[in-house]
Amino acid sequence: MVAEPVHSENTVKIQNFINNQFVAPEQNQWLDVYEPATAEIYASLAASTTADVDAACAAASKAAPAWAALAPAARAKYLYKLSAAIKDRFDEFAIAESKDNGKPINNSRTIDIPRSIDNLRFYAAAAEHFASESHAGSSGVINFTLRQPLGVVVCISPWNFPLHLLSWKIAPALAAGNTVVAKPSEVTPNTANLLAECCQQVGFPPGVINFVHGQGAEAGAALVNHPLVKAVSFTGSTATGRVIARQMAEQFKKYSLEMGGKNPSIVFADCDLDKAIEGITRAAFSNQGQVCLCGSRILVEQSIYPQVRAALVANAKALVIGDPQDPATQQGALVSSEHQQKVLDYIQLAQTEGGTLLCGGKAVQLPGRCQNGWFVEPTLIEGLNQDCRTNQEEIFGPVATIQPFTDEAEALKLANQTDYGLACSIWSRDLDRCQRMAHKIEAGIIWVNSWMERRDLRTPFGGVKQSGVGREGGFEAMRFFTETKNVCIKYQA
Repeated sequence: MVAEPVHSENTVKIQNFINNQFVAPEQNQWLDVYEPATAEIYASLAASTTADVDAACAAASKAAPAWAALAPAARAKYLYKLSAAIKDRFDEFAIAESKDNGKPINNSRTIDIPRSIDNLRFYAAAAEHFASESHAGSSGVINFTLRQPLGVVVCISPWNFPLHLLSWKIAPALAAGNTVVAKPSEVTPNTANLLAECCQQVGFPPGVINFVHGQGAEAGAALVNHPLVKAVSFTGSTATGRVIARQMAEQFKKYSLEMGGKNPSIVFADCDLDKAIEGITRAAFSNQGQVCLCGSRILVEQSIYPQVRAALVANAKALVIGDPQDPATQQGALVSSEHQQKVLDYIQLAQTEGGTLLCGGKAVQLPGRCQNGWFVEPTLIEGLNQDCRTNQEEIFGPVATIQPFTDEAEALKLANQTDYGLACSIWSRDLDRCQRMAHKIEAGIIWVNSWMERRDLRTPFGGVKQSGVGREGGFEAMRFFTETKNVCIKYQA
């Protein structure tokens, strides 16, 4: 039985950040924010409505012409200063991210906060190096391309990597000369609030960057449909992305969607087995499986299947579940009680569908301050066919399935047999085979003999099928946040 959440004695209020000022929501309505590890309410969050969205969009629209007119080097300086401000408060950000999300503090310190700093620094440099093309023709004609900022853009970020993925969106938007209204996840707003404090400290011009908090159905929908908004960059569920795509298409506005995944890890018999097992363990259970890139379907060549299965079970059982604030913890809490119950329901469904639990499968009650937290054991399931719901639907928790294959053709068929197409990892010493597979796998991101290497920020990121539309990262993001205009000049030859 899941314990009822309790209130903390030190509840703080997280307000909107509009026009460089922290302001309460117009209707003075607030949402509870929980610490996943304890189930305690530790913050009250602004529950924004259309009036708050109107104020943020108006401020961003007013600021847009002057921000767009700034030299790229001037915009870059603001982003460099913002990255430095986060670095100066590094431990504060890391602790806040761990508390807000339930992830181990070591993850926050080594992944979330460093990569957020990197995002801002990368796009600060990109602001000065982003360029367009010219095309010299014959008979005294030259064409050149302008890439101009759109104006007001909306960045909607998820709860699994709250600061990392928020900065991943706002940095290129600002670098390209747009003003931003950001809506962080209402589940994990804490580091976004700290980021707003840093924006105020850095001295961004009023209205250039705004944060509106609240629920997606109200604040998010109002932002997507606001007449001043020119584009939306969204990361989240496929169901929500589908709604946004429909609404944006009706308005003929730009949108970029990074959505769900049901990613395969494909292990061939000729792989470096020790490295492969370590990699697919990380892929299955990192961040409690709450990563769109997680390898939740483990496909193993038949001849090594028993060996891989035994090693994965041993690795999963050895993962340390504990207080996210403890540096020894490897598996933290799931983000909410609702999400914990969803994951447990999927584990029950897997057994109903004929799956066998090799390990895990239960909620975990820890002693001490985390006794009411939302923890689930790392879970590995076998015996399921590829068509069942467990292998087709994104669970987004510490749950993976394992199944054997006989040859390359069957591995490819199983890998592609879902509606998603975000990522895949391939483990083999045969690079010819890896190349063949990489060309045929229906996914936007392929790793060979690795998983989730530290991302090269120059590369495009995104998925196919129901995993996404468009690409983020590198100059792809800068292009998304600009409008292309061709200018043709006829001159005297």
